[in-house]
Amino acid sequence: MALEGLANGIFRAIGRLKGRRRLDEEELKDMLRSLRRALQEADFNVRQTKEITDRLEERIRNEEPRPGITLQTHAMNILYTELVRMLGPAREIRPHGATIMMVGLYGQGKTTTTAKLAEWYRRRHSLKVAVIEADVHRPGAYAQLKQLLEDSSVEVYGEPDEKDASAIVRRGLAKHAAADVVIVDTAGRHRLDEELVEELKQMSDLMNASERFLVIDAQVGQAAGPVAASFNELVDVNGVIVSKLDGTARGGGALSAVAATGAPIVYVGTGEKVADIEKFESDRFISRLLGMGDIQGLIDLAPEDLDEEEAMRLTERMMSGRFTLNDMYKQMEMMSKVGTVDRLLSFLPANMFGGMGAMGKAQKEGMQQNLEKYRVIMDSMTNHEKDDPLCLKAERIRRVAHGAGVKEKEVRELIAQWNRSKKMMKGMSGNRKLSKQMRQMMKSGDFDDMQNMGM
Repeated sequence: MALEGLANGIFRAIGRLKGRRRLDEEELKDMLRSLRRALQEADFNVRQTKEITDRLEERIRNEEPRPGITLQTHAMNILYTELVRMLGPAREIRPHGATIMMVGLYGQGKTTTTAKLAEWYRRRHSLKVAVIEADVHRPGAYAQLKQLLEDSSVEVYGEPDEKDASAIVRRGLAKHAAADVVIVDTAGRHRLDEELVEELKQMSDLMNASERFLVIDAQVGQAAGPVAASFNELVDVNGVIVSKLDGTARGGGALSAVAATGAPIVYVGTGEKVADIEKFESDRFISRLLGMGDIQGLIDLAPEDLDEEEAMRLTERMMSGRFTLNDMYKQMEMMSKVGTVDRLLSFLPANMFGGMGAMGKAQKEGMQQNLEKYRVIMDSMTNHEKDDPLCLKAERIRRVAHGAGVKEKEVRELIAQWNRSKKMMKGMSGNRKLSKQMRQMMKSGDFDDMQNMGM
């Protein structure tokens, strides 16, 4: 999960209020100190950290929790609203008919982000997308873009031997005039030197781009603020994409520093794959960060080739207590299409499914490895064995283990995991409220009441 370190720090801080119904001065001070430390470790600057903790202290002193709400939950709700306020509202982008100019310094992930954005618009909005590679300074930029989009219908235009970036853009725009959206990847530098400034100005005038997106690596932390301000002054940036948010402890600093400039964050890169990009909406992002979940975001991850009817059928079988290894196998196949265990669980409320959403990174990585191993084991089973796992006795287990190249103990672990999953689903089906919510979520797509499910 993006900013997992910050999330853990927040949980530790607010957790100091667990079980408390009344405000204790010393406990409040300890909690605020711990929260201040968590924000600063995530690279929030001192001013923002002080503003957030001061606001939390003021509100927790002066606002009474709603009836039935614990002090811990009350504090978490206040922190949620303050973080959302700091990051600002989402900006709605209408890509149809847009020309998008991608700018940024060297090494920020601009070309990869260009490919991600192109595939996002093709997949999410069903648009005809073309990209123009106008980086004439970095050898291999065109080849990289082509490779990233080789499995996509996105058209890639470039002239590797041409040294005039404006000429490439001019011819590319003419060639792809019929595209619904055109994205232009520009050159970067280690700093905004005179040559780059002139080149970007020329292309900006030529394109008259409706969207001018700045790509910033989350690793730069607080330095993202001055970079955003410089590019904003140069090409009037109207959207920022924060890349590589999944692999840095400084992501909080990058997000908060950009927000402080007034430039809206429009997307975030969350992994290495072309599909690993998300529309940035501060309320949903912070909801996930604080363990409240984002069920709509989880649904949005579903790829276009996912069989919705089969997903519904599987959900109904699970919720009714019928759950075979065949069902488990199909469930794993669907999960692999949507994303990794880490990414999937980051969208669930922290306490859902016995606290799976709150598992640590090492636990999630272990679960990912087990899922891949279990699929190999099930490939060595007959359909009868997958439909009736209870028939798997010693002799059959020995045969399956040999066929899968694993130890017999690992086959038994799979059967035990299936048993645990079945019991968990049976327990959920006995919880009428939760069962009803799950069915409504799958059937109607009404997710507003699901954010706090399991909390």
